[in-house]
Amino acid sequence: MSGTTTKSTAREQVNKLDQSFSAYVKRQFRKNKLALISMYIAYLLAFIAIFADFIANEKPIVAKYKGEMYFPVLKDYAVKLGLAKWQPEFQNIDWKDLEYDFKIWPPVPYLPQNLDFNNSQYVGPFDEQDVPSKQFTHWLGTDELGRDVLSGMIHGTRIAFLVGIVSMGIASILGIFLGALAGYFGDDRLRMSFIRAVLNIAAIIFGFFYGFMVRSYTLSDAFEVSLINFLAQLGLSFLIFLGFLLVANIIASILKYLPLIGRKINVPVDLIVLRLIEIIVSIPRLILIMAIIAIAKPSILIVMVVIGFTSWTGIARFIRAELLRVRSLEYIEAAESLGFSNFRIMFKHAIPNALSPVFIAIAFGVAAAILIESTLSFLGIGVSADTVTWGSLLSLARKASSAWWLAIFPGFAIFITVTIFNLIGEGLTDALDPRLKQ
Repeated sequence: MSGTTTKSTAREQVNKLDQSFSAYVKRQFRKNKLALISMYIAYLLAFIAIFADFIANEKPIVAKYKGEMYFPVLKDYAVKLGLAKWQPEFQNIDWKDLEYDFKIWPPVPYLPQNLDFNNSQYVGPFDEQDVPSKQFTHWLGTDELGRDVLSGMIHGTRIAFLVGIVSMGIASILGIFLGALAGYFGDDRLRMSFIRAVLNIAAIIFGFFYGFMVRSYTLSDAFEVSLINFLAQLGLSFLIFLGFLLVANIIASILKYLPLIGRKINVPVDLIVLRLIEIIVSIPRLILIMAIIAIAKPSILIVMVVIGFTSWTGIARFIRAELLRVRSLEYIEAAESLGFSNFRIMFKHAIPNALSPVFIAIAFGVAAAILIESTLSFLGIGVSADTVTWGSLLSLARKASSAWWLAIFPGFAIFITVTIFNLIGEGLTDALDPRLKQ
């Protein structure tokens, strides 16, 4: 008993000594049971999203065919990345018709696009199903064409998380950069020549237009071909964007010595960013997204990018408010007195100490992004017809009100996912609030 008491006392002393901010946030977050449970559910959904191809797939995970071992699911990854090709005997085949020496099927042996003509016309999860064995049962039923709903739910989890993470990644980069510029420089701390300011603004507009907007179809096609092809095209888009900035600054360096256009001016960064935020916030986000997507090729990539480019305003406001406070602290003044450049101080010292509220905005933003994507998919906007998402599954219920499983399961998945990320955001809000520290 004394040994147990000693260990407990030692553990309490270690906890008291561990007074770092991250340790404090973790302790405060664990006190919120709803947020903690939501985090565990998010981990589970993330696991399903990452390993969706191993959970629901028409191909075996491992198979021995004609004396040779194959790993079809892993091989499929290599094919999609453009690193390998299928052997001729495995092209345009039904994997269930092959005679294997040995095989291990995924728990759900269907892809969302597979058509089961023997179980079409809305077969429910409790209806009698025409399947070769219990292993091929449609546990959550099928839709009008015989597509497995459970497989669509599993792969829809990947789409939902991909949209949430990628879109908020884009929003975070934009929001942190623009909000930091506004908060650190304000309206009178950034000085540059008049010609440099004008040329950089023009370069950003034209670089974004020619690098990303004009090439949106190329990027969408590359995304559908393979990941490597998409990354190559995305890199080319960034090079075009950076090329415009480079040319603008080279020209500005030549023209800055001219008396009229080379004079130094204060760039009102804070005013510009705030007006840009007000313009974007004043337009209903869903209508703005629908208007942009209406002129672009239907693609989940376009949806993620558009959501990201319309969701950065809240993050920018948070980071701006934090940097307005941080920039007057003593360690920032010390860095300035040592002669460090403004951008080095901002990125290396100011921003890392102002990111706490951003995590809260990201958690709520992921939930909002998933809800927006589900709404667009439900309306049939922005996503190609062969992409199965929770919203597209939910929209199928409009055609057949008796197919209750097409409304219940996708609707419940959307509700749970949005709720857990909102609860995680509330938990982070409480954990990062210094007034709750005990």
